[in-house]
Amino acid sequence: MRKLTYFIACSIDGFIGDPSGDANAMMKFVDDEFRDYLMTEYPETISVEGRRILGLDGPSRRFDTVIQGRSSYQLALDISITSPYGHMREYVASRTLTESPDPNVEMISDDLLGRVRELKAEDGELDIWLCGGSQIAGELLDEIDELIIKTYPMTYGSGMPMFGSDARVTEFSLDSVRAFGNGTLVRTYSRVR
Repeated sequence: MRKLTYFIACSIDGFIGDPSGDANAMMKFVDDEFRDYLMTEYPETISVEGRRILGLDGPSRRFDTVIQGRSSYQLALDISITSPYGHMREYVASRTLTESPDPNVEMISDDLLGRVRELKAEDGELDIWLCGGSQIAGELLDEIDELIIKTYPMTYGSGMPMFGSDARVTEFSLDSVRAFGNGTLVRTYSRVR
């Protein structure tokens, strides 16, 4: 059984973006030390364009499949990128965008939970990355096996929470914490079942 991992960036007050969903303020914390860490440990989470710029061409280490929400995917569409993670299998959960603009991107317009359970049941050594989407993270909370939270030393005060609709009390255990010189923390949690 493959794991569903919610690998997400957030502020110290638990928001993955400002009230409009914009998370660009967090990018200033991606310095050389942190970029090297991401390139080494999670190279597949860097977009196709980022991989090209950074000269990354190696295989995936953790994930071979990515699921993202419509708003997260729209950020790529807005700059004319239809397959931001073309080096993996890409799924977009959307009730409004029903036809995929790219052959590598499969739209999930209904039964997101069922589709995620199918993906988790597939054979394979690599896991599934839940890339973003407060709403789908809330909807998929029962299926999330692992949280990897990149916490940047800033606050938004309000905005898009890590878990949107349907979120409820759920217990995870802390596996590890890694601190970086810029104040960023990467915390890894496992689901308590």
